[in-house]
Amino acid sequence: MTHLNRRGALGLMGAAAAAPMLATPALASTKLNVGALRFTSHAASFVAFERGYFSDEGLDVSFKFFQAAQPMAVAIASGDADYAVTAVSGGLISLAEKGAAKVIGGALSEEAGIDGQKILASDAAFKAGLTTPAALEGRSFAVTQAGSSFHYMGSKIAAKEGVSVSFKPLQKVGAIIGAMKSGQVDAWSIVPHIAKPLAGSGAVHIIGDVADYIPNYQVTTVFTSASNAANERGKTEAFLRAFSKGADDFNAALVDKTEGEDGAEAMVKLIHKYVYTDRPYDKAKPSIVNGAMRINKGAAMNAASIRDQLDWFKSEDLVKQSITFETLVDASYVETF
Repeated sequence: MTHLNRRGALGLMGAAAAAPMLATPALASTKLNVGALRFTSHAASFVAFERGYFSDEGLDVSFKFFQAAQPMAVAIASGDADYAVTAVSGGLISLAEKGAAKVIGGALSEEAGIDGQKILASDAAFKAGLTTPAALEGRSFAVTQAGSSFHYMGSKIAAKEGVSVSFKPLQKVGAIIGAMKSGQVDAWSIVPHIAKPLAGSGAVHIIGDVADYIPNYQVTTVFTSASNAANERGKTEAFLRAFSKGADDFNAALVDKTEGEDGAEAMVKLIHKYVYTDRPYDKAKPSIVNGAMRINKGAAMNAASIRDQLDWFKSEDLVKQSITFETLVDASYVETF
């Protein structure tokens, strides 16, 4: 788990001068731990941090990095992280049912006309005939855990094609990538900044788009503890304002491409501080650009998509039947649609 603190990068005089003008007085130097994955899809938080939007709101942010969605949800419930962005999972829903977590906004979305998540086949499976999702019958589909977003996507794809697949839990994205490369698992679905480089290397093949099976999918959400949602409204609104500014910048530079080449280059360099940090910039850049999916403006939330996901988890008996949309979501913070 990696920690990164903005305060160490600020000059003492600059910080002292800026705080009275920029920070919300009641929140000045309020410390927050923000959970994240090292994915382009988490860029709104990185941009808000790097461009001072969190500090403008009086929030002193540190990042905690995770390798899967479920541990991040547990960290929110335990208080090890205050806010985070992740996909809806069985673990998150169960924590919400226990009164420990709450979804408060939307983040990454599948949107018509914008390249989104890909369905992949391992090279071995592709050579054996898995060239379209319709050929998934009897194949293995990689997931991090049962009840993960990968499980939801794979199940929805299989249902639409009328095929049966077996789900193989491998705990971490890195383990899934290794299993796909070695042919130990046949199929997977993942964001484009991971899918496209893998396909370009020849290790896997893109055989479809998730958006064709789950249109307007609310891929990730913003969530926090139920206590923060209920009792820390000022702090939560401040976080969402800063996050939303980061999303606006990201969308303008890499999705809508209204900032020109210089704006796009600056954005990619910013994201590279957090994503593909083990690669030289010129090697990381194409993958970061390929991951530019829409992050909802104002953290608006696709309630219809979240309801569909919740219904699926209940239909699979992965969560309690008694859990309602209101159990999972506090819809008072952002616009819903």
